[in-house]
Amino acid sequence: METHSIVKVAQGSAFGLVLMVAAAGFVAAADGPMAKPLAVPVPTELPPGELGKTVALGRDIVNQTNTHPLSRQYVGNSLACASCHLDGGTRPKALSFLGAASAYPTYTPREKQVITLEDRILNCFMRSMNGVRPPNGSEVSVAIAAYITWLSEGYPVKMSLKGPFGPNASPSLNIDEDDGDVPHGKALYGSACAGCHGSDGAGVGKFPPLWGSQSYNDGAGMASDLKLATYLKHTMPLGDPILSDQEALDIAAYVNAQPRPRFVLQDHLGLRK
Repeated sequence: METHSIVKVAQGSAFGLVLMVAAAGFVAAADGPMAKPLAVPVPTELPPGELGKTVALGRDIVNQTNTHPLSRQYVGNSLACASCHLDGGTRPKALSFLGAASAYPTYTPREKQVITLEDRILNCFMRSMNGVRPPNGSEVSVAIAAYITWLSEGYPVKMSLKGPFGPNASPSLNIDEDDGDVPHGKALYGSACAGCHGSDGAGVGKFPPLWGSQSYNDGAGMASDLKLATYLKHTMPLGDPILSDQEALDIAAYVNAQPRPRFVLQDHLGLRK
């Protein structure tokens, strides 16, 4: 076990551990480390004309999903895409969108079928945002896909054989998911996380809820202890991740042991084109 301790985080009086949540698709590869991230600059200049306007719209929706007038009707909780895909999906190792479009179409074991990038985006609305699936080809769907594709410029197209994992996906932790210690995770959460997310997990200010009616449902990728632990390990605390694998897993096990909405597929499908 690693020697770093979350206690170091708790000693910073102004810092509460920021636990962001997400769906499975952009977080980790279960079969071991991915290839090293490619050195491709993050684009800054939007395309000209209508395409650039659509990319900009997608960026706005990613950052304001639960409040944007076009997307809020499809969201069933207080989360936005950027609650998990930090900095609008441009922060490395924080569920980055960089290069993600280059991995699609791909086969996903969860759906047991080949899906497109657009399908993957819409599935997040059903699971991480506990809402309904926007129609394929809708303004919301096309805009987010255009934004992620813009962030993937410069990456070679290489369809993923490991599932919906882009070239910058973080490697999954090499730890037994069943070894999470819920009581220890509760203690860690109370000392380092509750300041931002509340003792009730409902979120404080800009920090998102981690359980309850306004958080992700039990069909989301982050409802897997291993996927949530992998995210915590690679991103928390923000800017200086120091959690050991076991600490990350214990916190994940505690968070996911709390009540959250149940996922029933038929309730989330919406109107599909």
